[in-house]
Amino acid sequence: MIWDYHLSLFVIALVPIRMFTRMVEFACKMRQFDPSEEEAEHYLCFSGDNMSKPINIPVVVESGKKYKTSHGVTAIKDGVKPTGLIYERLPKPKWLRVVNHTTPEYHQVKEQVQKHRLATVCEEAKCPNIAECWSHGTATIMLMGAVCTRACRFCAVDTGNPHGWLDLQEPENTANTVALMNLDYVVLTSVNRDDLSDGGAHHYAQTIRAIKRRSPKTKVEALTPDFQGVEKDIAVLLDSGVDVFAQNVETVERLTHPVRDNRAGYAQTLNVLSFAKRYRPDVLTKTSLMLGLGETDEEVIQTMDDLRVHNVDILTLGQYLQPTRNHLPIARYVTPETFAELRQIGLKKGFFEVASGPLVRSSYRADRIFKQDNLGLDN
Repeated sequence: MIWDYHLSLFVIALVPIRMFTRMVEFACKMRQFDPSEEEAEHYLCFSGDNMSKPINIPVVVESGKKYKTSHGVTAIKDGVKPTGLIYERLPKPKWLRVVNHTTPEYHQVKEQVQKHRLATVCEEAKCPNIAECWSHGTATIMLMGAVCTRACRFCAVDTGNPHGWLDLQEPENTANTVALMNLDYVVLTSVNRDDLSDGGAHHYAQTIRAIKRRSPKTKVEALTPDFQGVEKDIAVLLDSGVDVFAQNVETVERLTHPVRDNRAGYAQTLNVLSFAKRYRPDVLTKTSLMLGLGETDEEVIQTMDDLRVHNVDILTLGQYLQPTRNHLPIARYVTPETFAELRQIGLKKGFFEVASGPLVRSSYRADRIFKQDNLGLDN
């Protein structure tokens, strides 16, 4: 038997409310949703006589609309409200067509992510490389929930104010998952948590230490918020045993606003990266730029110079892809040849490694970049 949720909305007018709630409760049981799962934030259902008890059936939330998470947080789906503007969409070039072939390894990673209630940037940010990365048994884990306090206009992560909520079991759950997956390299990232006094730095540090205790040989990269530039909070994370510290500049200086949230800044990111290298010279520093937002190649090269002044070690360059119609439009598609040229320019400027390609993202093949084995990204 397959229960049609949309049919339940139709019959509500035809049956007594008590009978309807029993039908809905049955539907939830038939679909076997687990209220403890992180994905429950995108479901809403009420049980029996207690119409305040969520038991989860799917509710489709339109992009840009507000909804309530399972933690009671009001969030905007995909992070950006509708603008009402209509942009002419550029035809997608052939080199951006991704064929996703899922494998048993992909499904194993997905099972672990769901089992341990982990949010992954792979899913939340609609990464085009999810099938490839998960099929190779690696996942970028997103800490501190799936609701960000900022609203950058390139990003599809939901935005809202979690009011201090944290999953206190997350550090150990993450460490357990890394151990179960037998990862040699893991990338931790997170939403911005400006609602926390330390921006979540201690939570990051607890997670990294938990991973190192369970899996001492595992390398850990942290792709972090800017922690509002507070150096003592950044130091907490850097003292946790992290191997690579990443904070993304995202775009060239001229386009920082409106691309990024007003609380973020080009100079602030440079200062965060600079402090990280001064405080812990043994920790590699890393950042990423999206191309195709209206920047020029000359501005990209100038950004490289700015990053090298602050001793940033690793750079990734990738094509910006518009997540929804409410996000910033694509100004240009950068060719693979241009990405290759920019990589060579970056290497000549002294970066330890530059990953540059249309589908490259911050965490793409991060283990190989760490080992300076980035040649042949398409292999």
